[in-house]
Amino acid sequence: MHIPPFDNQNKPIVDVDNELVPLNYFNIVKLKEGETFDYRLTDFETCIAPATGTVTVETGGETFADIGNRGEDVWDGEPEGVYVPTDMGARITCRSGTAEVFIAGAKYAEQLKPFAVRKAEIDLVQYGSDDTKTHRKIKHILGANQHDRVGRLLVSELFTVGAGGWSGFPSHKHDTDRLPDESRHDETYNFRFKPDYGSGLQMLQRVDNEPGDAYHIVDGSTIMIDKGYHPCCALPGYEMYYFTILGGLSQRSLKQYFQPTHAEQLHTIPGIMDMVAKFK
Repeated sequence: MHIPPFDNQNKPIVDVDNELVPLNYFNIVKLKEGETFDYRLTDFETCIAPATGTVTVETGGETFADIGNRGEDVWDGEPEGVYVPTDMGARITCRSGTAEVFIAGAKYAEQLKPFAVRKAEIDLVQYGSDDTKTHRKIKHILGANQHDRVGRLLVSELFTVGAGGWSGFPSHKHDTDRLPDESRHDETYNFRFKPDYGSGLQMLQRVDNEPGDAYHIVDGSTIMIDKGYHPCCALPGYEMYYFTILGGLSQRSLKQYFQPTHAEQLHTIPGIMDMVAKFK
């Protein structure tokens, strides 16, 4: 499902118990310097990740100062974040002129400990190639490096390398818990384009070799992936970014099932298995 960009007024875009992605939560909070935002989610662990600007996060009796270092957009600096455990209140205070803050969540019953992820701790993987039109860079905020400190939540940022091309290919899905072949992970995206008038396409093919759906995505689009194979692409000449939230049903590690029709492409895209290994 596609949610076009709109002024959400700091209210959840994907709220708890969403019909399509009940394992996900997503909010975008916009603040001016000195303004605060408080929240507490009883059944969801979350990650506070500034898209732009700098914030201080207070949670669990700890203060994490100066989170975020970006200026104009998501291409202007490296990501940072704060993990907020389930059923723990958090306060976000804007320390720059303005801040746009992503709050990503996954359903999880246990309460762990909060921590910050600074830019030097980001888990980076680059895969694909210009020749295959799949050259991508993924920056994991909550990835393999934080595997033992988080319950079910995976949070990443994905960037095109160059302009145009495909992402999420070879097509894969993760909508059924049938381990070890596939895990159930609900997924939510928020897209940005450079320049911001760029756009792209999100495909959703629920059955191999049968027609599916396609959504025209623009700067600020949110996509909820409940089931099916889901590659996306950017128009030639435009860079694409998307913030990704994955919430697992029974485990944190993502086990993708690649679409049988296109599975042979796994052998044509450099670094693809390294990319798969980082979603842990």
